[in-house]
Amino acid sequence: MSYLVLARKWRPQLFADLIGQEHVSRTLANAITSGRVHHAFLFTGARGVGKTSAARILAKALNCEQDNAVEPCNVCRSCVEITEGHSVDVFEIDGASNNGVDDVRELRETLRYMPAQSRYKVFIIDEVHMLSINAFNALLKTLEEPPEHVKFIFATTEPHKIPVTILSRCQRFDFRKIPAPKVVAQLRRIVDAEKIEISDRSLALIAQRGGGSMRDCLSTLDQVVAFCSENVSDDDVQGLLGMVDQRLLFDALEGCMQQNCSMVLEVIRRVDDLGHSFRQFSQELVETVRLIILCELVADPQEELGLFGDELQALRHLAALACQDDWQRLLSLLIKTESELAGSVYPKLLVEMSLIRAASLPPSCRDAPP
Repeated sequence: MSYLVLARKWRPQLFADLIGQEHVSRTLANAITSGRVHHAFLFTGARGVGKTSAARILAKALNCEQDNAVEPCNVCRSCVEITEGHSVDVFEIDGASNNGVDDVRELRETLRYMPAQSRYKVFIIDEVHMLSINAFNALLKTLEEPPEHVKFIFATTEPHKIPVTILSRCQRFDFRKIPAPKVVAQLRRIVDAEKIEISDRSLALIAQRGGGSMRDCLSTLDQVVAFCSENVSDDDVQGLLGMVDQRLLFDALEGCMQQNCSMVLEVIRRVDDLGHSFRQFSQELVETVRLIILCELVADPQEELGLFGDELQALRHLAALACQDDWQRLLSLLIKTESELAGSVYPKLLVEMSLIRAASLPPSCRDAPP
């Protein structure tokens, strides 16, 4: 039997499974309960946050054979066929490859016929912004007054490319990027079910790489498991993702705030010896300084910033070395350095000079720690 990737194996099958999109789940569930289901929906948001999954769940809930079902039962014939992708009444259309006016006219021809075996015909058009202007115009009248047995669900990552005339005929739902703590919690449930040994720190690195996209995180987790098998170490994850060892980042920042140029130069030598990209190193320094600044400002840094165990203690130790003004000054310097690295032919020299300059600056606060 062929391997099923984690992103497909753990695709949400219920509204309750849509991590980080509770506002969408609640609204759709209430609409089904009250019988006030609109005829056209537009799901917008970044990649991998659950738009297509929500469209399939909505299609299943509308056609579920269990009476008055808010959540699909996932066991009746209609639910199973939609899940497996071969329902005769639910059409998933790729807007990128079916973007012409003739494609829309063909779609309109099928609307007149009643569903073969379901309550509704549901048309899910992914990346709907790829349709041509003529195709949108051909869809206008149908979208405004479709037959009672037809529902449209559009999904897109670029809603600004959709004509206003189309937007005004749809109920719009904006899907948010999934917060890192929720991503880590979901990844933890998955790895426990898959019997994979991995630390919360590694899951946090995977969540950071995913950038709020659950699908991207699961794809990265698949890659990590393929490399490490079922026992995953933090070093393996850092190496596989091309991330700089956190200890190097902490040492570089400590050297800057303690005005220890020798310590800074030693870190840069180690980064060079390990073959890390200096631009990647600079980007991770920026992110680490951001966490240092925020961990002193937010009420619950472990929850809001997705920090775990010793990492939070290490960041607070660094934060105590200087005042907020010094960290803000260093952040500005690092951001400027990172932008300059894009076109630099001397990346090591540029990072060296920037960090030495940071380590040579006197504290900006009178009460700064010695």
